[in-house]
Amino acid sequence: MNRNISLYEAVGGADKIRSIVESFYPKVQKHPLLGPLFPEDIDPVMEKQYQFLTQFFGGPSLYSDQYGHPMMRARHLPFPITPERAEAWLDCMRRALEDVGIEPELRSILLDRLSGPAHHFVNTTKEEP
Repeated sequence: MNRNISLYEAVGGADKIRSIVESFYPKVQKHPLLGPLFPEDIDPVMEKQYQFLTQFFGGPSLYSDQYGHPMMRARHLPFPITPERAEAWLDCMRRALEDVGIEPELRSILLDRLSGPAHHFVNTTKEEP
């Protein structure tokens, strides 16, 4: 990967980020650990994820422009995020990145970048009943 461009550019910009999100959320919704955490109307969640990933990977600050500082840990505190859920989320993202044709080296970089936040959101070790 060219070190002089952002991850956003390396991925392919807005259209590719949108494709990743559109591949990712059906996987999340079907996942037994993740699906129950998400609303039935997933479209607003997908739009926020698109905005966040765009910004997180070095593109325009779409998320902050609309919602302010991401404060992602605080925004996820109402949900029981276990280590298993963090890993499940990363696996869904890995599969989405594969589905949209992100090459292995870049896929590894993206997953590494997302792994820190995914595990930072962990706020419980127990599944909710």
